[in-house]
Amino acid sequence: MLPGAVSCRCQQVRPTVSAPQSIYPSRMNTRHGVWMLWIGLFSACGGDNPVVEQTSQSCNIASECYPKLDAATLQGEPVCLDRVPDGYCTHLCEQDSDCCAVSGECSTGHPQVCAPFESTGRKYCFLSCEAEVVSQAKLEDDSTYCSKYANDAFGCRSTGGGNENRKVCMP
Repeated sequence: MLPGAVSCRCQQVRPTVSAPQSIYPSRMNTRHGVWMLWIGLFSACGGDNPVVEQTSQSCNIASECYPKLDAATLQGEPVCLDRVPDGYCTHLCEQDSDCCAVSGECSTGHPQVCAPFESTGRKYCFLSCEAEVVSQAKLEDDSTYCSKYANDAFGCRSTGGGNENRKVCMP
């Protein structure tokens, strides 16, 4: 992936070809078809989520994370969690204030929390979907919150890190 590029977890879209209704299709039908193709491609790549946080983006290696920042300025080392399908960009932290501590790190204003992840023994930044955050967003449930503000494929789940578990948006 190129630096500064936003990844998109989308399914491959294959256009279907159908027989023309006439030998000379009207300009309106052609324009309509082009618009429908663009709408389909846009929605297949999460078009409902135009502003994307750098935390939670897919990755293969840590150097792909936080491309808009000098990673050395983060309040913890960048990490690509490989225990998450397609990888998950985040960084090490000690407390909630370490997440979004650097100007430009977070762009949506949705709270992130510092929490242990599974049995790694380390804490990372995640988009929060705790009850008070979801209720402030006036959404009906935490899965809707994660789908809307993180990624269409994400739900709200526990970090699985023992007695310091937090509810976060993850696949």
